[in-house]
Amino acid sequence: MSVKAWRKIALDIINDFDQNVMPLFGDARAGETVGISPSGDETKVVDKVAENVVVSKFKALGVNIVSEEMGVIEQGSEYTVLIDPLDGSYNFISGIPFFALSVAIFKGEEPVYAFIYEPVVKKLYEGIPGQGAYLNGQRIKVRKLGEKPSISFYTRGKGIELLNHVKRTRTLGAIALELAYLARGALDGVVDIRNYLRPTDIAAGVIIAKEAGALVKDSNGDEIEVSFSATDKVNLVAVNDEELLKMVLSLIEK
Repeated sequence: MSVKAWRKIALDIINDFDQNVMPLFGDARAGETVGISPSGDETKVVDKVAENVVVSKFKALGVNIVSEEMGVIEQGSEYTVLIDPLDGSYNFISGIPFFALSVAIFKGEEPVYAFIYEPVVKKLYEGIPGQGAYLNGQRIKVRKLGEKPSISFYTRGKGIELLNHVKRTRTLGAIALELAYLARGALDGVVDIRNYLRPTDIAAGVIIAKEAGALVKDSNGDEIEVSFSATDKVNLVAVNDEELLKMVLSLIEK
């Protein structure tokens, strides 16, 4: 399938998301627990509604699906779609307007298209391997590193010295969307070293960030590997500059 075809599917999904998921924003009922995901997290009402909206579209296409709540759905296709139907569920349930829909599409093991949709502000981020990253159709790039970087930083104590080497840190609660913010130059880095992130959390964000010029590694400085798993856990170091990458990697070793 062409990028144009995948984009049309993305726009159809976004329309359904706006109609079926957004009315639940800030509603306490959205946070009721209805199950447990394959990785052991609680599945909330809104997670299930969002997943049903997205998965139904891709199921009808006959592609393989890896989704945060349902796990792996094998349909014998050459295409595999990694989905986080609601990146930032806690924010959504709490009425905090920072969350997104995140989808990455692969042919074999190669990415072909990714999108992250930020519904509150109607922003659509896209990553097209070899063709760049886009925000509402306009090309985006990471910004140049300033004297004191601003990063999104998640840790359980490791690498805390990093706080003394940056201007400010953020923990915004929606990692895919934070990677999109890195891609458009709103952040200098996104660092999560909790060994908590799943492939579905980061697949689309990694594609978009890389196409915008970001360096995306694991906590050992190796290329990040996005597996087709609903349960694998990874660390992430995504930055806009080689100098910042070296600094972060050296400090999180401590």
